Amino acid sequence: MRLADFILSDMEAILTRWEAFAATSMPAAAHMNSLALRNHAQQILEAVVADLRTTQGREAQEAKSMGLAPKIIGASETAAQTHAFLRAKSGFDIRQLAAEYRALRASVLSRWMVDCQAEAPHLDDIIRFNEAIDQALAESVDFFSTQVDQARNLLLGILGHDLRTPLQSIQMTAHYLAALHAGDKVSAAASRLINSGARMKALLDDLLDFNRTKLGLGINIARTHVDLGILFADQVEELRGAHPDHPVELEVRGDCRGMWDGHRLEQLLANLVANAVKYGTPRAVVRVVVTGKERDVRIDVINSGPDIDPAILGQLFEPLNRGAQPASTDGSLGLGLYIAQEIAKGHGGEITARSAASETTFTARLPRFPIHPAPPAPPLSM
Repeated sequence: MRLADFILSDMEAILTRWEAFAATSMPAAAHMNSLALRNHAQQILEAVVADLRTTQGREAQEAKSMGLAPKIIGASETAAQTHAFLRAKSGFDIRQLAAEYRALRASVLSRWMVDCQAEAPHLDDIIRFNEAIDQALAESVDFFSTQVDQARNLLLGILGHDLRTPLQSIQMTAHYLAALHAGDKVSAAASRLINSGARMKALLDDLLDFNRTKLGLGINIARTHVDLGILFADQVEELRGAHPDHPVELEVRGDCRGMWDGHRLEQLLANLVANAVKYGTPRAVVRVVVTGKERDVRIDVINSGPDIDPAILGQLFEPLNRGAQPASTDGSLGLGLYIAQEIAKGHGGEITARSAASETTFTARLPRFPIHPAPPAPPLSM
């Protein structure tokens, strides 16, 4: 009997074994009924049968073996993707999901081999079956990973947002204690609370911004008329206070006015300067140069220190990845450069990095005004 026919004729027995195996996936399966345990297993097998009965060329075979089979037209999700979504909602982990397909593969082939004792099994059926299972597994794992990532990002976003309220209360209380002037010990304790609260707020802000980008929302940008020369002069004064051991110099060239989100660009500059201070030569000058061009403004943050390998420069903007840079010891999340880059992107700009001759420069280029896509060309007249 050909494998496609065997699967259809033995469907109930295969599903029973699938259900029994899924029931061992603890603790997720502890309270699942038979319908939930079987979850789209029959539709997955029917898709495998349809695949086995379809003529297939070499290109399609290779694509499917890598999980790249074309999607069914008009179908929002495959059975394997829906199965993965429901397994994720039920609390299965990715290893349990993959184990289901491994058990299904072994169960079907072993039962079919027993059924084929009187005749040699068709080798092409085995190859095609394995390809179909690999395709279904690839679809499930990809969809499962997406759902888990999205759920995690939502949770972190909600957590970060909800932590702001008690943090605000702590900061307000600390400022109130500082204003009482109730002695040096109370003032010192209030100052520590204020500083710790500011660091915690910065971490939460980074976490919320990171989650917005991972959820596809991007960095929130509210544009107003801004003069970066004036804005950054005030910001650099604050940065000097935050980094007393590192001189921070500002140079402004040309017209630096435009339509930007001033608060976000202060955040961009603070992140770039903090990075320069953290990884540059101790006590060395950090230079900030703002240059107004005809259509955009360029912001250079320059520090001295060991050259960074060109292969690593691009990795510095990846979240939670410092490349060959030393791990952070200040309690930060390692998101500063990533968020700075996202702020630049939100303004239609970019940030690049170069490192040579014991000097590293991060350059942000920001269009003066929002860039709107060009209107579509009118249709050609006939």
